[in-house]
Amino acid sequence: MERQTGETSVTLDLSLDPTPGAAPGTITTGVPFLDHMLDAMARHGHLGLDVRATGDAAMDPHHTVEDVGICLGLALKQALGDRAGIARYGHAYAPLDEALARVVIDCSGRPYTHFEGTLPEPIIGAGFAASLVEEFWRAVATNAGLTMHVDLLRARNAHHAAEAVFKAAALALRAAVAQTGDPRRVPSTKGMLA
Repeated sequence: MERQTGETSVTLDLSLDPTPGAAPGTITTGVPFLDHMLDAMARHGHLGLDVRATGDAAMDPHHTVEDVGICLGLALKQALGDRAGIARYGHAYAPLDEALARVVIDCSGRPYTHFEGTLPEPIIGAGFAASLVEEFWRAVATNAGLTMHVDLLRARNAHHAAEAVFKAAALALRAAVAQTGDPRRVPSTKGMLA
């Protein structure tokens, strides 16, 4: 998946079924905290993920974070195809020390994001706005056609809160995309997901 704008250039490859034991891939976005979150997501979601992004992140990482989320969503939509045989639904809790997040996903084909909870500090690390966590997942869900509920249940440290959200999302996504049914049938009474 590629996305070129006047602000960023993103190339992203996603595998929902990488070779067992393989490293998640190379992730270089120019936004170190985003790299860390994507690596955690790939490892805990057992995803093959290669991301290369350049852009105006030195000025403000918002464009890079959002465009990587858009590309990840589009790659996920492409990888799921007609969504036949998948579990469709996934949910997970993930703690990181004092932080606890819950994510519930429906691969419905209908984009919706609800993000409940506030990261306890406005900036994470070296200039990563805490609000970008929600922006990233909103971009993913919108472009993948996911209904996604994210609940940050508790946290005192913004880094821990963000990482708990990314890990819970990875685990919920892994459950939702698992092949659990008839590969010829879409998990919907309508016969399609859209």
